[in-house]
Amino acid sequence: MSNTPSRLGLWVERLTLTNFRSYAAGSIETSPEPQVIAGANGAGKTNLLEAISLLAPGQGLRRVPFAELARAAGDGSFSVAARVHTLSGIADIGTGIAIASPNGGGQAGERGSGRIVRIDGAAQTGSGVLADYLEIVWVTPAMDGLFTGAASERRRFLDRLILCFDPAYRTIAGRFERAMTSRNRLLSDGVRDNAQLSGLERVMAEAGVAVAAARMEAVSAMRAIVEQRKARDPHSAFPWSQFRLEGSLEDDLVALPAVAAEDAYASVLRAARDRDRAAGRTLDGPHRSDLVVGHGPKEMAARLCSTGEQKALLLGLVLAHAELLTERQEGAAPILLLDEITAHLDGDRRAALFDEILRLKAQAWMTGTDVAAFDALAGKARFWRVDESTIASL
Repeated sequence: MSNTPSRLGLWVERLTLTNFRSYAAGSIETSPEPQVIAGANGAGKTNLLEAISLLAPGQGLRRVPFAELARAAGDGSFSVAARVHTLSGIADIGTGIAIASPNGGGQAGERGSGRIVRIDGAAQTGSGVLADYLEIVWVTPAMDGLFTGAASERRRFLDRLILCFDPAYRTIAGRFERAMTSRNRLLSDGVRDNAQLSGLERVMAEAGVAVAAARMEAVSAMRAIVEQRKARDPHSAFPWSQFRLEGSLEDDLVALPAVAAEDAYASVLRAARDRDRAAGRTLDGPHRSDLVVGHGPKEMAARLCSTGEQKALLLGLVLAHAELLTERQEGAAPILLLDEITAHLDGDRRAALFDEILRLKAQAWMTGTDVAAFDALAGKARFWRVDESTIASL
């Protein structure tokens, strides 16, 4: 990484795609201001945002297996390369999957063993290291049903928020999931050995309570930033939210020290073995918690609000999270990926969203089919047209 610090925050200067989704090859060189990507449905706009999302840890904004990101007409490999500005300087990040060569022990045309990540040309052991370089927050059309869909989607939303300022959370959550999967398998196989089950349940208790505690800390931080936003603009186009965690472990942590909550959860798991065996899954734990969100000014559950109100609430939460990250990283806003963002937003809310992005000084990548919806950003953003996976400046 360059020793020259970035004075303009976090942003992507250059993005190059090879055999990624609909792109045989594609490249775009940008600047720190917002980027507007216009084009017809299916032109390749979302694919650009998905490529950028891979510059952060995880599976990207669509959460699909990496093999599915390779271009259908390609050889099964793909690469995403970017020059990025970080708090520590400029870095070159590359990621993708490769085709194993015959000399490497595989068969010709066989995919490599997994995702490759390189920083300034040096191979990394996993994607977790990317958390040291960029913070990326996104909103996609699939998230429009966040408040009406399954609780698992709200947990995933919350967990992604936590990962932005606590990269270690992924390790803790993974430890819980692995222990729970092993316990479920033992129960399914009819194993009744107390030592084996108790060992896994103790791991689940320790990791599960840590997961619940991290979520509670994140919710508390979000509440504080929402209060700041409410005080600054009580009549914002993106209404302030009420939200709380609903779950047995979270309830225990309110009343008990962490060690006592771990013991209580381990006891619950031990007592529920027969029930969980019959159900074929574990019925208690942080994987059952929910993030309950309400429309603050209306004192109404988010799930009962109109589509437009739900979109405004979602954006309010995302903007609050972006503001929280900006405070925590020396005033550098995260990169925002906002796919088809003007859908369900009237003119006033579009203008308010653009004002928020400009106030944050974030490099926001926004897609839409109607370039006129972004007219308020004329002279304040870079405009691009994507047509059949070809990128051109407007």
